[in-house]
Amino acid sequence: MPDDRIADFSLPDGLLPADGRFGCGPAKVRPEQLDALASRGADFLGTSYRRGSVRALIGRVRAGLRELFALPEDYRVVLGNGGGTAFWNIATHGLIRSRAQHLSFGEFSGRFTAVDRGTPWLAEPSVIESLPGTHPEPRAEPDVDAYALTQNETSTGVAMPIRRVPGAEGLVLVDGTSAAGGMLVRPEEFDVYYFAPQKCFGADGGLWIALMSPAAVARAEEIAASGRYLPEFFSLPAALDHSARDLTFNTPSVASLFLFAEQIDWLLGLGGLAAAAAKAAKTAELVYGWAEDSPYAAPFVADPAQRSPVVATVEFAGHVDAAAMVAGLRAHGILDLEPHRSFGRNQIRVGMFPAIDIADAEALLSCIDHAIAQLGDAAGRERRANA
Repeated sequence: MPDDRIADFSLPDGLLPADGRFGCGPAKVRPEQLDALASRGADFLGTSYRRGSVRALIGRVRAGLRELFALPEDYRVVLGNGGGTAFWNIATHGLIRSRAQHLSFGEFSGRFTAVDRGTPWLAEPSVIESLPGTHPEPRAEPDVDAYALTQNETSTGVAMPIRRVPGAEGLVLVDGTSAAGGMLVRPEEFDVYYFAPQKCFGADGGLWIALMSPAAVARAEEIAASGRYLPEFFSLPAALDHSARDLTFNTPSVASLFLFAEQIDWLLGLGGLAAAAAKAAKTAELVYGWAEDSPYAAPFVADPAQRSPVVATVEFAGHVDAAAMVAGLRAHGILDLEPHRSFGRNQIRVGMFPAIDIADAEALLSCIDHAIAQLGDAAGRERRANA
């Protein structure tokens, strides 16, 4: 059921952020992306995706990602429809040979674990869990042929470094959905880095992208040749073949591809992945510093080394009704600060992706302080009136 509590407070117009979108996905789309779509969309919208203009757009995306992530020549950039959720099924059909190890420390890492457990031809996975607000560490296991890591757990704002598991021989599969484009990652540390474009890349969902090493390509081809049932929609060999020709297996959202391509070019214009990550980290430093200094708020992730630079979760003291405050902020055009529904705590989540301007983040924090000051004064007056 939706929460119908709305805190009543006023915010001066001059205090409000210029752009009030702080969601953790779908995230802010820069106005310049929308302007470009409006001015150039007729070149490819409403045309066959198997013809020149749309194939050129997919080629632009693939080339841009190769540059952004500094991929080795033998890594492949692969696209398909369905989003990150579909890719979990793709992995259980075509990347995990027998048994995977999962790090489960939030809603999204836990969902991939559940998909694996529900796949009848795979052995029971190894699952290493930790409490929300932390991340566990992987460990080498002799019968594990794929290690499933999550670079950024969007539900809690926990980030973990991506590196190969010492002593392990399996593929490293990394969910980078809310990290890709805003956090550093080294290609030599993964075999598959998969994500969707509705967060750092400011596009819509429904598309998956996988950056694949030669070992991952070989595994996909091996499993496809083994006789395992493989629906064509989940077939990585089919996706590899189509992507090499700047196609997707079935019809993509062309507008989303265009927004994606525009954002890739913008990130490259900033100076590439390192510059984009530094921009997000600067916003994160501001938000976490405010929370640490606040008398009524604190970062949910206690260990600074595990705090995400792109998604901050902030916990409020019991006297602050965070849900009502968030609803009040929404009424003023400050959007999507709700915590993830699976935790139901007295929190907010703040998207700090590269497209978020630090001046808007500063304005957001000022608005929160302004709102809580008013709410505190109102509560004090009510207590005095009832005394």
